[in-house]
Amino acid sequence: MRKPLAIILTGYGINCDYETEHAFLAAGADTRRLHFNELTQNKDILRNAHIFAIPGGFSFADDIASGKILANKLKFKLMDVLTEFINRGRLIIGICNGFQVLIRLGLLPGYPMMAQHASLSINDSSIFEDRWVYLKTREKNPCVFLNGIKRMFLPVRHMEGKLVIKDKNILEKVKNNRSDCLIYTSPSGDKAHYPYNPNGSLCDIAGLCDRTGRIFGLMPHPEAYNHPSNNPYYMSLCNQDFPSGLEIMKNAVIYFQ
Repeated sequence: MRKPLAIILTGYGINCDYETEHAFLAAGADTRRLHFNELTQNKDILRNAHIFAIPGGFSFADDIASGKILANKLKFKLMDVLTEFINRGRLIIGICNGFQVLIRLGLLPGYPMMAQHASLSINDSSIFEDRWVYLKTREKNPCVFLNGIKRMFLPVRHMEGKLVIKDKNILEKVKNNRSDCLIYTSPSGDKAHYPYNPNGSLCDIAGLCDRTGRIFGLMPHPEAYNHPSNNPYYMSLCNQDFPSGLEIMKNAVIYFQ
């Protein structure tokens, strides 16, 4: 059976592309790391792909706002092929800075598509948060990437991760469609207070998907937990039952098989 092809975007300050590629390879996908300019010069590469990943990092040094410049470049250089990609039932994942890009591009939460109705602002702590966090998934959420996953333990590393949605109608749609698919929680599974919610995100939301579940963005880094030894509690009994971040990538691969 042919393996699905995952395109991993790189260039302009993206710095988690190798880890993201490694994770998709380990999950069973064929991969290709592509600089943004190479992709704009040969859009057929994306047309022939199944998964488009925008990794974490500091694209354009987070100038103006995190992900803003890369989002604009995607909008004006690749929006035609991205729209076609989405309409053909393909998958998109944005991790950390990639999530910021999807938000500013208007692909998330996607009510309506291509209009920005959310933002990821500076953490309530006003500092760069680098820690592991507990996560749970929203019951019956439509997210392809989270299929069969109930809880996770993943690292975060960001300065602007606080999700803000000021329009109550948009927030209601997010809730009703279960687009708030990934939630920060405490070790016991209760409501997350700092540091378990590392940024003060609205309703403890750590990740969003669109109504189809095929576009997914999250602040934690699943690609950074690709082996049991990545877990800081690896040598103890604690947290050994949490799935690795590879399960997110595996779900994307299984979707096309």
